[in-house]
Amino acid sequence: MYKFTVTIISFILSMTASTASATNPLLQSFDTPHATPPFQLIKASDFEPAIDSGIAEARQEIEAICNNRATPDFDNTIVALEKADRKLNRVLNIFFPLLSALTDDEMMEISMRVTPVLSDFSTSVSLNERLWEKIKYVYDHRDLYNLSPEDSMLLKQTYDGFARGGALLQGDDRETYRKLSAELSELTTLFDQNIIRELNTYEIWLTADDLAGLPEGVVEAAAQAAAEKGREGEYLFTLAQPTYMAFLKYSDRPDLRERMYRLYSGRNTSGEFSNVEILKQIAAKRQELAKLLGYPTYADFSLVNTMAENPAAVNKLLNDLREAYRPALDTELAELTAFATQLEGKPVVICPWNYSYYSNKLRQARYDFDEEALRPYFELDNVISGVFGLATKLYGLQFRQRTDIPVYHPDVKAFEVTDADGKYIGVLYTDFFPRESKRPGAWMTEFKSQWHDADSADSRPHISIVMNFTKPTATKPSLLTPYEVETFLHEFGHALHGLLADTRYASLSGTNVYRDFVELPSQFNENYLTQKEFLDGFARHYLTGDTIPQDYVDKIIASSQFGAAYSCMRQLNFGMLDMAWHSITEPVDDAVAFEIQAIAPVEIFPAVEGTMISPQFSHIFSGGYAAGYYSYKWAEVLDADAFALFQERGIFDPATARSFRDNILSRGGTEHPAVIYRRFRGQEPTIDALLRRDGIRK
Repeated sequence: MYKFTVTIISFILSMTASTASATNPLLQSFDTPHATPPFQLIKASDFEPAIDSGIAEARQEIEAICNNRATPDFDNTIVALEKADRKLNRVLNIFFPLLSALTDDEMMEISMRVTPVLSDFSTSVSLNERLWEKIKYVYDHRDLYNLSPEDSMLLKQTYDGFARGGALLQGDDRETYRKLSAELSELTTLFDQNIIRELNTYEIWLTADDLAGLPEGVVEAAAQAAAEKGREGEYLFTLAQPTYMAFLKYSDRPDLRERMYRLYSGRNTSGEFSNVEILKQIAAKRQELAKLLGYPTYADFSLVNTMAENPAAVNKLLNDLREAYRPALDTELAELTAFATQLEGKPVVICPWNYSYYSNKLRQARYDFDEEALRPYFELDNVISGVFGLATKLYGLQFRQRTDIPVYHPDVKAFEVTDADGKYIGVLYTDFFPRESKRPGAWMTEFKSQWHDADSADSRPHISIVMNFTKPTATKPSLLTPYEVETFLHEFGHALHGLLADTRYASLSGTNVYRDFVELPSQFNENYLTQKEFLDGFARHYLTGDTIPQDYVDKIIASSQFGAAYSCMRQLNFGMLDMAWHSITEPVDDAVAFEIQAIAPVEIFPAVEGTMISPQFSHIFSGGYAAGYYSYKWAEVLDADAFALFQERGIFDPATARSFRDNILSRGGTEHPAVIYRRFRGQEPTIDALLRRDGIRK
């Protein structure tokens, strides 16, 4: 009777799982062009059962590896493990991008439920002693397998990942590691959700008397937003990045600029969505985790597998740049203070909410340069053509919009990308405009990575770039500032890194590289904004069709070094703050005092009461850049050095572009980035090209 009952229950459970699988689009083959996600069929409620199914399948695959009686080798252990979670990753590579770009309360609640489940699964794998024994055996006998450089890197990454994931721990330490990992997963998820939730609470209602100095497009957008809420004749402003930046740059009302600054920079510092206690816990638990694994600080732990390798190298870079740029910053601020004082006819103290305003005025006076005057020449569709055209000129890529590829929001467009010979490369999704369901900022992600199957079939990637650009209004299309064009170029550089991947293993493809190397392709692309040959190809007035005047191009180029020291010091601010939080050896009590002390060496303005950087610093507390924000400056050294070679040979030189594609963009993390870079450049990088580009050194 007992056996019969168990059999019936097992049958019912099997049928229930089978039924769920049959109705869940995430668990089916995608019957869409290039097997892209069928977003129109996917519901939020589909994710949890699909994640559970993916975890169950991965556990079975891992159990099969552990139970394999054959002598462990590279294929039956390392490659098998690489493929074990492919089904799970297919689901997660849809869930997490949507969590950032199209979230709601239901998605956030699901995230809070699945995060500890995923953390527990990940930890259970890294602490699986039978699996670790097989991996260690293969690693210890690696000289027997005749491995390619890519195979060797996969083996190293697998071994290091397990060692750093607690595999070497014994006894109670293993349970401590499991607990810390779960707690960190929950805290970082909550940190990110608090940022989105608080940002959506801000509504700043103004009248016509409050709008002096603001560009026409910003005013029109605010009027349209107010009208949508039934309040004609008023103006609704939010803290969406394009709105906030335009307000601080152009508003003639110092009181309103200060109000906007305090609101924006005071987010998540108090109240229901405060991140202050959360970030202190994150930093403390990371330090505890690092200590458990044998490292004095989390920075020491985090930097092992980077180009920098250790905190000393990072701090040297940050301090070298501080010494190089500080005199230039002092000069910039002195000139700006004198200019503002003369403009106002009274002494002016430059502070966070008037820096952009007076800096823009000085830039206009010195170069007759006004970003708003350039907007008509950067209509979004033309910019898309120009940025895509850059990839055509350099790498022969072609982009064709496919309306039959499902998208997750009406703002999103999907493009099929092919090579010069028509060979399919991948799918690119573009998502440009702010909305309440999207977090602020700009990023690239992937719905599917690239890999080669055992039969050498090339499984191509699905890449997404997400931004928060100025939205179209009732009378104007989306018109971008040069800064927004630069942002587009940046994220598109990441996209090319993903699209042009040509590696055997998914975990080494595309942007799966050392963190301080990942920004090279993106920042390299930014260099083209100051190149006349590039701008002439697409920058046309959206009404007249006239190409951007030569004197405007000259102004962009001439003013490109304007404020370079301020921009650098601002990045060093973030970099040093990041390193400080991840170099602690004891928990921090007073987060405000800690932040002030951390950024003192690169302070630009005195701290403003009620504002902080850390509670909104999602890059380091929830975005994967812990002890890694320096990588933007590290990669800037590389991108300036790399672009210098293009300038020597021609910015569209085919041979140099082919070398950049073959050695940088296609190789992913298959070799150490220093080896990859030297192969392309023929020499070690130096900071000289960066200092020259910024006008710090002639």
